[in-house]
Amino acid sequence: MNILKKLYEPVDMTTGTPWKKILLFTIPMLIGNITQQLYNTVDSIVVGKYVGDNALAAVGSAGPIVNLLICLFVGISMGASITVSQYLGARRREALSHTIGNCLILIVISTLIIMVAGTLITRPLLVALHTPESILDWCTDYLHIMFWGAAGLSFYNILSGVLRGLGDSMAALLYLVIASILNIFLDLFFVRSLGMGVAGVALATEIAQAVSALFCLRRLYKMRDLFDMNRSYIRWNREYAMNIIRLGIPSGITQAILSMAMILVQSLTNTFGEQFIAANVITMRVDGFAMLPNMSFGTAMTTFAGQNVGAGRYDRVVQGTKQGTVLAMGVTSAITGLILLFGQNLMGLFTNTQELIDIAVHLIRILAAGYIAMAVLQCLSGVMRGAGDTMTPMWISIFQTLGVRVVLAYLFVHLSKTPELPQGDQNMLYVSLLCAWLIGTAVTCFFFFRGNWKKKAIK
Repeated sequence: MNILKKLYEPVDMTTGTPWKKILLFTIPMLIGNITQQLYNTVDSIVVGKYVGDNALAAVGSAGPIVNLLICLFVGISMGASITVSQYLGARRREALSHTIGNCLILIVISTLIIMVAGTLITRPLLVALHTPESILDWCTDYLHIMFWGAAGLSFYNILSGVLRGLGDSMAALLYLVIASILNIFLDLFFVRSLGMGVAGVALATEIAQAVSALFCLRRLYKMRDLFDMNRSYIRWNREYAMNIIRLGIPSGITQAILSMAMILVQSLTNTFGEQFIAANVITMRVDGFAMLPNMSFGTAMTTFAGQNVGAGRYDRVVQGTKQGTVLAMGVTSAITGLILLFGQNLMGLFTNTQELIDIAVHLIRILAAGYIAMAVLQCLSGVMRGAGDTMTPMWISIFQTLGVRVVLAYLFVHLSKTPELPQGDQNMLYVSLLCAWLIGTAVTCFFFFRGNWKKKAIK
């Protein structure tokens, strides 16, 4: 009970042993990210098992477009997390209250933008990406429902960022677990019982996200011992809103760049046909779980650095960076090992087609070595963002994705074309991704050790 109580309490990162505080904060967030990943994974499993491999390909093809249009939520969430953590570390209650109030306003604005933009561009973009006719209508239906129900997605993502900034990663986890279980039941009900197909999994996801968002809002309202929430704070304040946007824009742009790169690579992937598209979906779903420790520790390092920079404790930032990075590498190595060991079983959850399973297992093996490198990249980038330097990770990400991953993907595929493989070697898509991870990690290390991020704290 004491352990659960500690996990549920907001974490003050400015005192105590750094690695213990980082781990205490990361554990519920890692579980939460695993639960979040289950949303897409369960969707894929249900449509793959009950509708077919083409439906599985449709859900996967829609993914990059969803990620592109929610980059606005990601940016605001990161900006909120950084500003909230720094104001909390500096014990500035007034500034913290204004920041949280403006987060709520930005949620409403961003939701309206996504609902309109997403609906307008969906089908034209799918056609431009050479989406096969056999899955085009399914992709369109899935995306329309996702964008029409964007409110739940935006409220959950941004409010969970605020909660993380306040040091509370456990509450969002509990609500996400509830929503994930609801999502599973709704998936089965809409798809298996009602026969709604791809549209059913999209509707189930939206309902579940809305439930988790309501719980997050309720939790935030109960944390008013740390800040004030009333009408005087829930109104537009240019200074605090721009702080959130300024710090969040680089992360939002980074997400947009990543999504654009995924879309460009998806266009190349589509040329290999429905079977490879489906195998790619399976691989990326398992890849999502392999990347979760990196993402979780990276976010934890953002909060750790933000609170300690706000408190002027740069000595703890350096100490925590070393300890947190070692932890992330260890956990990532263990999870990657398990994925390699049980690869056939994991891939078999999505389809009964053995050929798809074999392709997916081979692809994940290509990426295995890159996951440990990404643990280093995510942790060091998280520290830089938490200190207020969100631009450097953004530029590195742009270089890594557009300058390396996309260029190498098209180059390697082109160079591998033969009379036997007129479209090129599909494995080159994953070799290019591995190269991008390794190069991106090397560049991140270089800029981190230069130390310019130490001068970026908000005033």
